[in-house]
Parts: sequence; structure tokens; C-alpha cells
Amino acid sequence: MDKKTYKRELTRLQIGLVALQRHLIATGARLLVILEGRDAAGKDGAIKRIVEHQSPRETRVVALGVPTERDRTSWYFQRWAAHLPAGGEMVLFNRSWYNRAGVEKVMGFCKPAQHEAFMRDVGPFEHILTDDGLTILKFYLDISRAEQARRLEARRTDPLKTWKTSPIDAVALEKFDAYSKARNAMLAATGDAVPWRVVKADDKRTARLAIIRDILQTVPCPKLPERYGAPDPSVLRVWSPGDRPQDHLHH
Repeated sequence: MDKKTYKRELTRLQIGLVALQRHLIATGARLLVILEGRDAAGKDGAIKRIVEHQSPRETRVVALGVPTERDRTSWYFQRWAAHLPAGGEMVLFNRSWYNRAGVEKVMGFCKPAQHEAFMRDVGPFEHILTDDGLTILKFYLDISRAEQARRLEARRTDPLKTWKTSPIDAVALEKFDAYSKARNAMLAATGDAVPWRVVKADDKRTARLAIIRDILQTVPCPKLPERYGAPDPSVLRVWSPGDRPQDHLHH
């Protein structure tokens, strides 16, 4: 997609997001958007375009750092629960409690029993949230090994992107297959209460547009200025229990 077409479509969709936010504020609805994915999958860029024209009073981006010692001795979901949206708010999690299913599992930052407990408990936890009226959308941004290598190198060499680098980057490619295995297990086991939306994100522009289009299509809002249609299924698809990873995901 050329830049001019992308900018035009992005503006059109962002106008829809403004209308959606007005609806959330007017009705007191609560929206949580979770973005997960490999390192350099494009979570930061997608979030930037979603919140670009949103009211900062009713919009929050949550990107928690390394757990403190107090966090480690608390109920696992506790530090995330404190950031959930109140009435009229949209909150975006740039990584979430699913750290335990991905980076913590692969890097050995949690014990096997802790990982097993998370995989067992996250569904009931999300059921509690949705039963209480919270709307949750979960996106997994998937990129190929070659694209991840290119983006990680750009982080290392571009002075405007070096803030994104972390020690985890150094082993992201080395553990690509391990992350794939952990991702597949997560998608298969944690989509009951809230289904996963898998985004092919090698092309950042089409991925961003698909995510925003999906938000506008999924969250009820009677006063959208126009119908935006469903996202391209070759870019974004809702993960079903019977889906096979080899059919839709990078390995």
C-alpha cells in the first residue's frame, strides 16, 4: 500500500475512532485492547495510530516494566487489574498478563507450575471481566523471522529507535522457534472467554488499518459516521479452536 492511500484510509478510520470514543464516554462503556506479539512486531506503532486523536483524559496506554519484588509476591493478575478501564475509558495494554505465556515461559522467568497455573486461570479471570461488562479485544501481531531480523537491526542502528532495544532482543531470533511453540499453545488454550485476533504484521500499514477496522467493527457504536467493513481476512483473522498454526502463522 502506497503512503498516500495509507494516510487517507488511516484518517478515515481515525475519524471512526473519535466517534467510538464519544460513544464510550456518553454510555460509560469500558474498552480494553490488548496487543501481544513478537519483539518488533509493531505494537508501539499500532497503538500510536489508535490513540493519536483520542482524548488523553479517557485514553491510557499501559506498558508495565519488570515486576518489582512486591509484584512477584502478589497475585499474578494484581498489577494488571489496577490499570483496567473505568467507565468511559479506553485502555491499551502494550503487552499484558500474557507475558507469562510468552517471554516468561521462553526465557525461564517463571516456574513451570506458574505457567501452568496461568494457562488454567486466565480464562476464568477474563470471564469475570467480561461478565462485569468490560469489552476486551486481544490482538496477536505475528511477523516472520526475516522481518523480525530486519526490524531488530533497525532498532540497533537507528538513533530514533534505540530506546526500544532490550536484552531480550539479543535472543529473540535465537529463540524464534521456542516463541512459536509458546504462541501456539497460548492461542489454543486461552481464547475461550475472549478470542484472539491474529494479525499478519510484516506490512505495518495494512496491519494497523486492519486492527483499527476490527475495533470499529467489533465494539458496538450506533453513531459511527460510516460503515467501515470487516478487515481483510488475509491480514486479520479471529483464531478458532480448530485452526492449525501452520495454516496461518509464521514459524
